[in-house]
Order: sequence, then structure tokens, then C-alpha cells
Amino acid sequence: MSRIRTLALLAGVALAGSAPLSAQAAPSDFRAEWQGQFEGSAQKFVALAEAVPASAYDWSPMEGTMSVVEVYMHIARYNYMYLDENMGVAAPIAYADLEEDVTTKDAAVEILTASMEHVRSTVGAMSDADLEASTTLFGRDVANWAVLFQLVAHMKEHLGQSIAYARSNGVVPPWSR
Repeated sequence: MSRIRTLALLAGVALAGSAPLSAQAAPSDFRAEWQGQFEGSAQKFVALAEAVPASAYDWSPMEGTMSVVEVYMHIARYNYMYLDENMGVAAPIAYADLEEDVTTKDAAVEILTASMEHVRSTVGAMSDADLEASTTLFGRDVANWAVLFQLVAHMKEHLGQSIAYARSNGVVPPWSR
């Protein structure tokens, strides 16, 4: 029991001495690393959206799951939403109902591409102080850079889903040919 108390005490001391995330500076190489991760996912998403035939856009693997087009619009919505709701950067379009409102390939590719450009231009205009500014994300106090980190993690999760959807429809992702 004393070992558990000692570990708990050490953990408490370590946590008490650490600064809250919102007060932490972004890692020195955050912007370059983030841009590399974002661009890799953004380019793959758009390439995949272009490669999947329009006839497969309403396909989903089973009842109750998002269709191909709904996944693409989910990503676009969150690209706008994270910046708008968590960082105060107004979206250039109404994004709340993209998953329900957009059903065609042409519209989806256009909106998905535009959402990626919105993120690119927003981050490109941010200073280091902007990256480190405090905000909230899912009820937690964080720095803006943590919101951008979440945006990329969210994209990557759904990129894997989109690759599985494409392969289920006989589409080989363009970058893996």
C-alpha cells in the first residue's frame, strides 16, 4: 500500500508543477509538423473524393453508418466548425447541415476542397502567439494549437474510414497504385 501512496504522491507533485495546456507554448516545430500531417491527409481526402465514382457516393457499409458523401461532408463540417467554434474564425459557408444537404459528387468535392483551403489559409495567417492563445475544446481549456492537432487527428480517423469505403467499392486509392 505504501508503494501506491508513493506513486500517487509523485504523480500529484508532477501534475501540480506542470502548467495547464492552455498556457503551454506550441512545440517549436509544431507548425511545420502540423502542416505536413494536414497536407498529407488533405491531399489524400481530395484525391479519394475525386477517384470514387459518383454512383458510389450514397453507399454505406450498413444501416446506421455514414455514406461516402456523408463522411466527406463530415470532414468539411468539422474543418469549418473547429476553426469557428473553438478559434473564433468565421466560416465562409453555413456548415451545420452539410452531411444532410450535400448529396452529389461535384458539390462534395468542391466543398471538401474549399474546407481544406479555409484551414490552410487560416493557419497560414496565424502567428505563434495565435497558436498559443487560449480557447476551449470539448469543455477543456487548451491552446489553439491543440485544436489544430485535434482537427488533423479527426481527419486521419475518417481518412482510414474513407479508404475502407473506397476499397469496398473497388476503388484503389490513387496514391497507392
